Amino acid sequence: MQGDKLYHYAVIRLVPRVEREEFFNIGLILFCKNEKYIRFEYHLCPDKFRLMHSEAEYADVIESLETHRLIARGTPGHGPIAELDIPDRFRWLTAVRSSIIQASPTRTGKTDDLDKTFERLFEELVK
Repeated sequence: MQGDKLYHYAVIRLVPRVEREEFFNIGLILFCKNEKYIRFEYHLCPDKFRLMHSEAEYADVIESLETHRLIARGTPGHGPIAELDIPDRFRWLTAVRSSIIQASPTRTGKTDDLDKTFERLFEELVK
């Protein structure tokens, strides 16, 4: 869908064993600077999580994902990163890291409806 709102997004991945470089998609972050828009959502199926033989605990991963979501929203009380402006929060959340929660390379697009685009991408790439 083309439009006038330029957005950037990344897929959030769970990498249960970083050394094996295997992952599955569990979330999405989308941001549009001009609209001051950022959205981070996740979906982690407990059964799929168990199949990946992760050494991490499911509840710990959910807690970390929820922290990421609150940082994306800029929720007060969630540390200095949550206090940054939207572009800086997006860059921090999508930075390359060696942890079990990682972001794909960022991609761009244009749309007229950011929420609708987020929902479409989330359905296609995560669920």
